[in-house]
Amino acid sequence: AQFFKAHGSCRLPLSPSLLVKGIVPRDCSYFNSNAVPLKLSFQNVDPLGENIRVIFKCGDDLRQDMLTLQMIRIMNKIWVQEGLDMRMVIFRCFSTGRGRGMVEMIPNAETLRKIQVEHGVTGSFKDRPLADWLQKHNPEEDEYEKAVENFIYSCAGCCVATYVLGICDRHNDNIMLKTTGHMFHIDFGRFLGHAQMFGNIKRDRAPFVFTSDMAYVINGGDKPSSRFHDFVDLCCQAYNLIRKHTHLFLNLLGLMLSCGIPELSDLEDLKYVYDALRPQDSDADATTYFTRLIESSLGSVATKLNFFIHNLAQMKFTGSDARPTLSFAPRTHTLKTSGRIRDVFLCRHERVFNPSKGYTYVVKVQRDNPGEVTFVQRTFEEFQELHNKLRLLFPSSLLPSFPSRFVIGRSRGEAVAERRKEELNGYIWHLIHAAPEVAECDLIYTFFHPLPRDEKAAGSNPTPKLADATWARSLGKVGGEVKLSISYKNNKLFIMVMHIRGLPPLQDGNDPDPYVKTYLLPDPQKTTKRKTKVARKTCNPTYNEMLVYDGIPRGDLEQRELRLSVLSEEGFWENILLGEVGIRLRDLDLAQEKMGWFALGSRGHGTL
Repeated sequence: AQFFKAHGSCRLPLSPSLLVKGIVPRDCSYFNSNAVPLKLSFQNVDPLGENIRVIFKCGDDLRQDMLTLQMIRIMNKIWVQEGLDMRMVIFRCFSTGRGRGMVEMIPNAETLRKIQVEHGVTGSFKDRPLADWLQKHNPEEDEYEKAVENFIYSCAGCCVATYVLGICDRHNDNIMLKTTGHMFHIDFGRFLGHAQMFGNIKRDRAPFVFTSDMAYVINGGDKPSSRFHDFVDLCCQAYNLIRKHTHLFLNLLGLMLSCGIPELSDLEDLKYVYDALRPQDSDADATTYFTRLIESSLGSVATKLNFFIHNLAQMKFTGSDARPTLSFAPRTHTLKTSGRIRDVFLCRHERVFNPSKGYTYVVKVQRDNPGEVTFVQRTFEEFQELHNKLRLLFPSSLLPSFPSRFVIGRSRGEAVAERRKEELNGYIWHLIHAAPEVAECDLIYTFFHPLPRDEKAAGSNPTPKLADATWARSLGKVGGEVKLSISYKNNKLFIMVMHIRGLPPLQDGNDPDPYVKTYLLPDPQKTTKRKTKVARKTCNPTYNEMLVYDGIPRGDLEQRELRLSVLSEEGFWENILLGEVGIRLRDLDLAQEKMGWFALGSRGHGTL
């Protein structure tokens, strides 16, 4: 106060443009961190201007914060010059002396900790707090969508920047979120990989902070969506743009080696940045590498605990009044609409190969109407779905026991199918002769009502033969798209499998465990088989994996077709085909990289 009485006004060290004429004591406070920084509020000289709020810290070397923010500012300039606005929030920071200085306060922002504790002490273990907080501050749909877009871009930028610079000691009190959706980090007391240690264990175990509640905002829920693909693409694009300027960052940091910052004192500290940027890698290899980092961060132990708690909550049935229906039946049928079922008999099993390898069971259905006999074809999984849905409606005491699904090994498929045929026959006989409320329920009459595929398979023959293996259990609507990047160089065909979106769920309603398998046809010996890793429980997986075919002359390439299949891994059971696409390579001008989305179907050629 005496200073302002004597001088009237002064310019803040943070920026010469900030002119203040006094301090506002009632608006000042302090933070509960180790250094107990002060939150100061200054009166603006401009009568129409708001108070200027800054943080004064004593005990921290803010030169390191200044350097970190300057590096992030340079990254942001590189991104903007390349046409990529990552919506970064970069605040001012100025060291005014040894172990002291000022930091700009960003208005309308809260730490993740404050946001999470609105949902209780265990809020950090929940997925919804960030999304709910943004929804609260952006009630209109278009406002919320804009905030989510800002979040996706700024979160991607933060992931790349904090990884490249090795920013450590990350927790929910030094990550902030604006009401507009912009996320940013504060307090850079640890960088270049100098993490705090608990004994021999690093406190920062994940490559960077990307948690399930952040993924919840991006996906718009707890299941991966195509917006997560956009997030991964942004991360990888931003990472590759910074990698092109590796020499710039190494030179700038090298100039600071002699300035006395403890965590930037020798070449080993520079080597951290060199190793993080991987200048020796191609863009494709770096894309794959950073995608694995995202998965590692999302799959860290703490995040898995988040998912575990969420899974426990999801174990409860939805509690709605809607009656359960069968996923493979387009409409519900009743005793009144279909006619009373007098008897059912499982005739035989048949081997099928499309869309999935396995067995289907042919069931003869007789009704009260004289001579009305129909044949329906159902898989073991469809029988199991019927039983699971019946259990939601009736107590187990009213239902027959269902055959076990568990089978040891995969080589005894025929024997297993034969055993299941007998067990299923007993199951459906007891089902039809159960108490009237069970035997006459809509689920059972829908299950045994012919589907379009049954009528197509039967044709004019009431006992269809399935030897041609053209029928297989429906997966509902065949759909989905796969994003590929295809290039050819030095007799090598490179296929980058990037993302898949819109895969159909499995018949039991669960999400598949999808992976991609490719062949270069013709391939009678099956020597061109390539596979990606398996993604778990998602209809919108991200891979960013490179599949390479070596020694393919251009003349030979033009005669080949790339056959790509998406399958769900089923462990002990046969894998399920979710969709496939055939791409004639002669239709692509591979002089340049071709990138695009290809539609998945049961059969057919793909188009960009």
